[in-house]
Order: sequence, then C-alpha cells, then structure tokens
Amino acid sequence: MKYVDEFRDGDKARQLAARILEEVDPERSYRLMEFCGGHTHAFFRYGLTDLLPPQIELVHGPGCPVCVLPIARLDMAIELARREEVILCTYGDMLRVPASGRVSLLKAKSEGAQVVMVYSPLDCLELARQNPDKEVVFFAIGFETTTPPTALLVRETAEAGLENLSIFCNHVLTPAAMHGILAGDTPLGLDGFIGPAHVSTVIGSQAYEPFAREYGYPVVIAGFEPLDLLQAILQLVHQLNQGRAEVENEFTRAVTREGNLKARQLCDDIFTLRDSFEWRGLGSLPESALCLKPEWAHLDTEKRFSFQAGASRENKACECPSVLRGLTKPHECKLFGNPCTPENPLGSCMVSSEGACAAYYSYGRHQLPQKADILAVGN
Repeated sequence: MKYVDEFRDGDKARQLAARILEEVDPERSYRLMEFCGGHTHAFFRYGLTDLLPPQIELVHGPGCPVCVLPIARLDMAIELARREEVILCTYGDMLRVPASGRVSLLKAKSEGAQVVMVYSPLDCLELARQNPDKEVVFFAIGFETTTPPTALLVRETAEAGLENLSIFCNHVLTPAAMHGILAGDTPLGLDGFIGPAHVSTVIGSQAYEPFAREYGYPVVIAGFEPLDLLQAILQLVHQLNQGRAEVENEFTRAVTREGNLKARQLCDDIFTLRDSFEWRGLGSLPESALCLKPEWAHLDTEKRFSFQAGASRENKACECPSVLRGLTKPHECKLFGNPCTPENPLGSCMVSSEGACAAYYSYGRHQLPQKADILAVGN
C-alpha cells in the first residue's frame, strides 16, 4: 500500500543505512532522543538499531502519556471508580498501569468498581444517557494528539445538556516536556531530537522552533516507517556535521508548519494552561498540562468532586522515572525481565503499548544481541 510498502523497502533501508555510515564522523558521538514511544517501538520492531553505526546512540524520551502520568493522578482515578455513584471511562492502555500498592483500574474493576474501556471519548455520551442515575467520568489522558477528541466531548456534552458527565483532565504538552528535559539538573549530553509524528500533525513543526533557536538542538520530525526513521537520522547527522540547528520535517505527507488549525482552535476554546503539573520522571513542570476553562468548570471532575491527590507509593526498585528522563536504559533496571514483564508489569513503561521497557522486552532486547555487522549492509 502507498505510504506503507514503499516506506518499508529493504533495499532502500540498506542504502540509507550505508549513507548514514558514510556520513558519521568516527571521532564523535551522536546522542539522539526519540521523544515518541511509537518511534522507540518502530526502531526495535524493524531492527533499525542493528543497522546504525556505534557512533549513534538513541536515547529514549518520555513520549508515552500513560508512562508520564504520576501515580497520584492514577490513584485519584481509582478512588473515583470505587465510588458507588461513578462509572469511570478511559482508554485501554490505562487499565493495567500499577498505582500505589500495585493496584490498577483493572484490579479495582475486579473488586466491583465500575470501570469501562472506551475507544472514543464520545462513547461516554451514550453511557451517560443510558445511566442517568450515575456520574460518568471520562479519565482523559494523552499528549496533543488525543486532546481534540476530549475537547469535542466537552462541547457535545454541553450541547446535549447532560449533567451526569464530567472530564477528569490529564492532558499534557510535548514542548513543555522537552523544555523540562533540557532544563533538568542532570545533563543528558543530547545532540538532537527525532520529533514526534502524531503530535506534530496537530501542533505543527513550528512548535519545535524554540529548541533550535534557543537551545541549539536540531529537530527532525519523522514518521513511523523504517525509511522515515533512517532518513530522519541521516538529516540529523547532516545538521550536526554542518554545525546547524534547524527544524526539519521528514514527515511532510502528514505534518505542516502550522499543524491542524481546526483542532488547535477547538482545544483553545475548551482548555487553558495549568500553572504546573507533576510528571512521572520529570517532576513538576510549569504550564505543561491543560485543564478546562472557567466557562466549562461545571464539566470538570476536579471541581464537581471533592478529592485531591494524596500520598502515592512508587515501587522503589522500579527505574521508570529514570527511563523516562533518558538516564537509564530499560535493561539496566534490576526488575527488567524478572519479575517485570508485559504479563506482570511493575511499572508503567512495561505495561504501556508505547513504553520503552515494553519495546525492549517485546522485541528481544532483554537478550542484548550484538549489533549487526554494519559493513555488510550494502551486500
């Protein structure tokens, strides 16, 4: 299929890998952070890391909204779900994430809590209509990609006059997290970023221009196919070798500089910035998350219910916070692979479909195979 098969061409992939090998300076290193968890999985799924020369190191960023949600917020959702009058709705990725005491929404459901997995936020509308005696709460999470559907739910709920539906908003912002990474106390020694794909279709490439202009880091937005990612790495190597720091868009078939103006306007109509928000692994970041504007406060779960984040209990042995900051590789966690596996996740990075630990485990990186012989790429 167009945009799939042609971006998975093995011969072209080997040619791109050979060009990367020719371009890298053997005397320097290239530490490139792929912010998006989907990119992390694509690198391992297609074996792209084995095609890269040793000078290139991929640093896995916090690009998974399930992973970066702090346990305290998940604890709040579980507390809500356990209330007799509440039906809590959320996406499937959230169900198995362990909160305090390794309790998850799925475990709470097995104990009697009313938890419903939805494919679309708009599914909550019919659920609210069918259960007028219940308070339906949508546990909204995600980066800018999933924010417009939540904004649409807010608008549709108000227009329908439904008084038993509210939104527990946990939407977070990608550029703010990138600022948090670069401004952190522990330097990562990064050289550039592989910019996220889905997020960029909404916010556009212009959102990353401050990182090139103010921090001096090149950013190349990439799609999810093998040729997308290899081409993005080649473009980053070119920029670094030439001493440039610019935003380049490899994913031109889906991303523009301005992004999706209609989706952005919808979100601007519904949401405003929080003063600060706690991220797992990154701490409290200013203006890094969204909440409903005052005119929509009657649909805000945090305004409707009197509850606050309490003391959460992280698994002290879990290295998820360090993995999310790019300080630790998943296999360096002493829980990785035993006992922490996708079937028995002890941290969000293993349970999430975009988590770095899940990528390492699912594609055999827990076995730590040696890199392929780069010199054989062109054969």
